[in-house]
Amino acid sequence: MRFVLAIAAFVVAAAMIVLGIAQRTVFLPPSTVAAEGTVEGGLPYTLVSGAVLNSREGSQTVTATGSDTVFVAYGRTSDVMAWLGTSEYAELSVDEETGELTTTIRGGDEAEEPTETASPAPTDTAAPADPDSEEDAATEDATGDATTDDAQAADLPTDPRGSDLWLSEYDEDEAVIAPISVPDDVSVLIASDGEAAAPATVRLSWPVSNATPWAGPLIAGGILLLIVGLVLYLLGLNHLRKSRGPRRKGITAGPGLEQTAKPPRRRRRARRTRARASMRVGMPVILISGLLLSGCSANYWPDLSSSGSTPEPTDSAAVVPEATDESATPAVTVPQLERIITRISAVATEADADRNSELAATRFTGAALLERQSNYSVRGKVSDYAAPRAIPSSPLLLSLPQATDVWPRSVFTVVGDQEDTETPLIALMLQQDDPRSNYKVAYAVALEPNATIPESAPASIGAAFIPPDSPLMLVTPADLATQYADLVAKGAESEFAASFAESDPFRELIAADRKSKQDALPSTASIDFATSAGETDALGLATISSGAIVAVSMTEGETVKPTETGAVVKLSGAVAAVVGLEETAKGAEVQYSDQLLFYVPPADSTDQVVLLGFSQSLTSAKELP
Repeated sequence: MRFVLAIAAFVVAAAMIVLGIAQRTVFLPPSTVAAEGTVEGGLPYTLVSGAVLNSREGSQTVTATGSDTVFVAYGRTSDVMAWLGTSEYAELSVDEETGELTTTIRGGDEAEEPTETASPAPTDTAAPADPDSEEDAATEDATGDATTDDAQAADLPTDPRGSDLWLSEYDEDEAVIAPISVPDDVSVLIASDGEAAAPATVRLSWPVSNATPWAGPLIAGGILLLIVGLVLYLLGLNHLRKSRGPRRKGITAGPGLEQTAKPPRRRRRARRTRARASMRVGMPVILISGLLLSGCSANYWPDLSSSGSTPEPTDSAAVVPEATDESATPAVTVPQLERIITRISAVATEADADRNSELAATRFTGAALLERQSNYSVRGKVSDYAAPRAIPSSPLLLSLPQATDVWPRSVFTVVGDQEDTETPLIALMLQQDDPRSNYKVAYAVALEPNATIPESAPASIGAAFIPPDSPLMLVTPADLATQYADLVAKGAESEFAASFAESDPFRELIAADRKSKQDALPSTASIDFATSAGETDALGLATISSGAIVAVSMTEGETVKPTETGAVVKLSGAVAAVVGLEETAKGAEVQYSDQLLFYVPPADSTDQVVLLGFSQSLTSAKELP
């Protein structure tokens, strides 16, 4: 009877284990639900709105194939639409009846009718801008001026790859599989190189629960029943052995009869070890079953904690936080800014090494570009002239983006290694002119070692742009360079002295340099100094204290000339190399460009304007006519 029960237990256990494993293999339902379709129209851009991406719960995976080069990026819907401008593009929607993707042609001078009538109307978060509206014809920038009309977007770069506007991007050959997790206000742009047709096949997929709550109990129950069967089998063997009773010795008969032979020794040994062998056979079964049970995840068991849950994004998915309110969002996120600074650093390193002004112009503008162009020119004549200060790629110590939805946009950041006391931290003021332009460094200054950056808003909130003519500041940004230049020229006698800190390292440096040059000048020559505001616009972002971090430029001039007939002025160093003379009877004019970073307190504050950092560069030197 024990053997019958053991065999029955083995059979039932095997059936339970096989059924449990089958639920996780051959009977396992799909882990995703997908919508796939062919993009119609052969246009260079394809848009998938945030509303479509969030039409089903869970994180999203975008798969694009059908072209030699496949590019997939996502960004805020407003930014993606601004980048597209009036370009024609295909917008994808999910047909709720068939579950397939359908195409709608949008944009261009005249929007075409949808190619598929089954496409649902886009929601507000994904609705493209009307090209005929006044808002799209000219948007107002942070200073109140009108930006370039969207119709001029055709003159801008058409290749979306490498744009600073994207929160993240994927660029591969033939296919891209992009796991993401974005809210409704983020959309996906799919393209090739901006000229060729975008990938023809697009697939959107979402995770669905494929839990098999009975797989775990079936496997575990089968293992337990298998152990019970094994115990019954061993008990049966033991009972069988005892039921045979003691064995008789051999019988001796009369003369001529042989004693009854004993069974061979090997047969007795086999009977004694049969039970042990059965136990050894059972051990692998137990071990294998244990391994099967140990591999069971939470999907193998009933979830008693809640009635259901939405699948969480996988670790490989790029997660974008959802906007917390209806106000303007920061121009960039911190990861986005880190990527931008890394790109700028790479361009600066290459351009500085090769003295490539054209390359530098792709990532620098204004006073920052003038410094590098001038440096390259001087280094072409003076081999040991120092290169511009390098732009570190990381880490970002401060990220202060402008909170805005229009252009141009500004971002302030501080980058460098705080542990390296020999190398100053670099403060950068970046500006993006329009959606299809990348951020460029407008100002790059070395922070003073003891400089304290005023507390600013978190990067997730952003800061307001301070217009150049803002009356809310102690000194309007537009007048800041002029007033500081007057202070440099006149010192304490300047009418603006009360608005600025009593002294700062840069003014001390300028005063010491001018004094040394005057002392070294012979009596047969004279030198005049001049300071004036630079030609670049002031850029400022608000701080929590209602003050502002403002970057401006200033120009310094030196004019040296002989005062007696027959006298000459001797030139040296980089100035002599740039002029091409070591002495001149006519005199020489030298100009320097300064980039300055200030903290400007609010108009009702009793604080003073404080210099936070500066950068000075030789921009020109020539002989007087």
